[in-house]
Amino acid sequence: MSGSNFRVAAVQTVSGSDVAVNLAAIEPLVADAARQGAKLVLLPEYFGVFGDTAQDKVAVRESDGSGPQQDFLSRLARTHRLWLVGGTVPLATGDATRVRSASLAYDPDGKRVARYDKIHLFAFSHGEDRYDESRTIEAGAQPATFDTPCGKAGMSVCYDLRFPELYRSYRDVALLLVPSAFTAVTGQAHWHLLLRARAVENQCYVLAAAQGGLHPNRRRTYGHSLLVDPWGIVVAELAEGPGVIVGDIDTERIAAVRAELPALTHRRL
Repeated sequence: MSGSNFRVAAVQTVSGSDVAVNLAAIEPLVADAARQGAKLVLLPEYFGVFGDTAQDKVAVRESDGSGPQQDFLSRLARTHRLWLVGGTVPLATGDATRVRSASLAYDPDGKRVARYDKIHLFAFSHGEDRYDESRTIEAGAQPATFDTPCGKAGMSVCYDLRFPELYRSYRDVALLLVPSAFTAVTGQAHWHLLLRARAVENQCYVLAAAQGGLHPNRRRTYGHSLLVDPWGIVVAELAEGPGVIVGDIDTERIAAVRAELPALTHRRL
């Protein structure tokens, strides 16, 4: 790696309802990313629990600051000396029937440096596919960023990807993070299009870690974890199944794209 590069990785999973089993499957994938030189690793949405019912995540909710999934993230970040972002962890609220779907970032010392609660909640109806996250999730309200050696990283989760104003609010970021569990139907139609658009319009890298495959609950997620560069070029991709993608955030590439096409300075609204 050159001095301007910062290696990142996305872990793709096909999680089920057992938190311990899911975490055990993820641990060697994070270790693999570290062996490949990754300094920041992103896990997908629902990495710890992709339940048989929407209520399963409520049943394993954790108090903010402590719990099996949070302890796991802190330990792995510290063990491998990397930045680790857990796609979403279900955190308790004042409502016993709902959780916050929180993306949590940890530094190489295992210290939590950022929390982002999913703002936009997914609802979709297509044939037998019906979803309404608001039944079990309480929406967040605040964008969140954290500083990395390659620059600022902006946080988001899955359905947020359809709301460009969130990403635009982050202003000058080097990297946008999109842990996700896109359905097979919506993913096939819009996943690549939306991720590439967010990269192009914000002239930065976009790293998306996805759930990808047929889950024990018989739901199918789209997969295709991606790293996209500031020109919209897909740098790395994994279609389906558990695994890891790695690629470099090149700060000189970001600077060159912004110099050649200074769209960010041309904004009027």
